[in-house]
Amino acid sequence: MIEAFQTQPFPDDPLQPARDLLSSLADGFIEPASCDADPQPAKPQAHPLGLEDPLRDISAELLHRASKGDAQAGKEIVEVLHPMVSRLVRGQIRRHADIEDVVQEVFLKVFAKLHQFRGPQPFSHWVSRLSVTTCYDWLRRQKARPAVMASDLSQPERHALEQTLASEGTDVSTTRSDLMIGLLDRLIASLKPQEQIVIRLLDLEERSVAEVAELTGWGHSKIKVTAFRARKKLSALLQSLEPP
Repeated sequence: MIEAFQTQPFPDDPLQPARDLLSSLADGFIEPASCDADPQPAKPQAHPLGLEDPLRDISAELLHRASKGDAQAGKEIVEVLHPMVSRLVRGQIRRHADIEDVVQEVFLKVFAKLHQFRGPQPFSHWVSRLSVTTCYDWLRRQKARPAVMASDLSQPERHALEQTLASEGTDVSTTRSDLMIGLLDRLIASLKPQEQIVIRLLDLEERSVAEVAELTGWGHSKIKVTAFRARKKLSALLQSLEPP
């Protein structure tokens, strides 16, 4: 039986990580990119991505049948893995029109490279990394990464930004929060693909450096330095939007 890829538990409020990141960026707080071992203890592990049960239907026998071209086996694998793959893709690809295309590309790669899977990691680990690297390749192919200018902001966005940068009020309205999270998403989309991947995995999905390394294949030092530079860029971009 192949084990499931475990992840950090999702918070009760899935938007809280974005709010926390916005708060730190607005305050100009950029966490140092230490290249030492992760100082924070790992959080308790929870259910696998998007699945209530640990991929119990993905057996070695099912993988073998799929590798031999068994269409029914392939269909069963897609049915089990689709929630996990979709969640990973949705976390990285922001245009809704592109999400299913990227999911389909992931599964095309899964079956095209199925013969390459040898372990020892669980099959779902292998598919998870393939999902993230496919997202990275997709982002790299999208040449246009439009910058966000102050003139692009709507009046409500300008007002929400002024309040956020001024740290006005502790009770933030849902409307203001939604506007700022939408703006943060646009700012992240203007970063380099590698920076987008790291920020979304590390800060918005609250994964550990070790888990990001496992998903991307990048070293710990590279991830921490990339995160530091990305946060620095985001903070500068946010501050640059403040009206004079």
